[in-house]
Amino acid sequence: MTSRIERIKQRFSEDARNDPPAILPGDIPWRYEAITPEWMTHILCRDHPEARVVRIRLDTADSGTSNRRRIFLDYNEAGRTLGLPSSVFCKATADLLNRILLSTSALMSETSFYNQIRPQLAIEAPEAYLATYDPESFASIVMLKDLGDSATFCNHRMRMTKEQVQDQLLLLATLHGHFYRSPQLDGELGHLFRYDQRFAALDRDHDFQGMCEAGFRAAANVLPPGLARREAEIWPATLRASARHGELPLTIIHGDVHLKNWYITREGRMGLGDWQVTSKGHWSRDVVYTIATSLTVEQRRAWEKDLLAHYLRAFAAAGGEAVPFDEAWLNYRQQLLTTLAWWTMTLTPAGDVPDMQPRDITLEFIQRIATAMDDLDTLDSML
Repeated sequence: MTSRIERIKQRFSEDARNDPPAILPGDIPWRYEAITPEWMTHILCRDHPEARVVRIRLDTADSGTSNRRRIFLDYNEAGRTLGLPSSVFCKATADLLNRILLSTSALMSETSFYNQIRPQLAIEAPEAYLATYDPESFASIVMLKDLGDSATFCNHRMRMTKEQVQDQLLLLATLHGHFYRSPQLDGELGHLFRYDQRFAALDRDHDFQGMCEAGFRAAANVLPPGLARREAEIWPATLRASARHGELPLTIIHGDVHLKNWYITREGRMGLGDWQVTSKGHWSRDVVYTIATSLTVEQRRAWEKDLLAHYLRAFAAAGGEAVPFDEAWLNYRQQLLTTLAWWTMTLTPAGDVPDMQPRDITLEFIQRIATAMDDLDTLDSML
């Protein structure tokens, strides 16, 4: 791990010193300002040799686990006549901390989604013009079709309807059912982390346990008192819940399905973005993570069993199998532990982990997840 991080630091230092422009098709821009019209022409005009990008303009920077920018494009007359995209949305590792954090399989996962998984699925998800990374420097870029005004991204203040959450679960069932026990999981997608392996790698490389435990304590004001008193049980139970992904039937999971990664199309359909935690794992993590973060506590209490039953029917129809409700309910309850870890970690990033989410969002999701754990006796479900 240390040699990888030192290599990333060395390559980043070289990039900063030399400031190489991205010109040729195989170049990976080390920062957004290194992108040239010539490079964009190779990407966006490859099927139209008469077209050319003549100017690019960078929108406002936005950073979290990755560095995000919208890029506006001007073309020559041929490009304008063809109606080539006037803007694209990009995710990259333009900062050193982002390269280090996402080197723990996230770049491989997201590029695998857009290059290998997305083309197989009839779901509402972004489409990529380019998804690539350098396994030595971990410079990367994912260039997506800009949803622009055609979609509205969700946030923690939105009050979701039951029908919208059913649509979220239908998308997940399509993903999970298509790859359920698929030979691809050991074949062309064999390189993907299994979720418990990703979990262990985060702990090995970034002190995941330390951040989660610090975040749990920092969130004391939003935790149910009964759960807060059992702090010593949380991490051991979380490790057991993560290990279940090495014991249960596998599929492809998104892995980070919190409400902010969902969007609503102009037609009212639910779409899902940010696929950098794509893993092999058990479907229950995506399902409980979606329900627990999309709904208020009151909504979840009223609807979650109906929603889980809805998912199970859709999952079986999409290529999965008929799962008994009691078995699914147990897995659902247990995966709240791995869901909580994703957000207690976020509350107190440290070391080589950049700030990932605003504090108010993090605390809202921790409260929703922790209350669900208390309601459903999640810790006792692991005994």
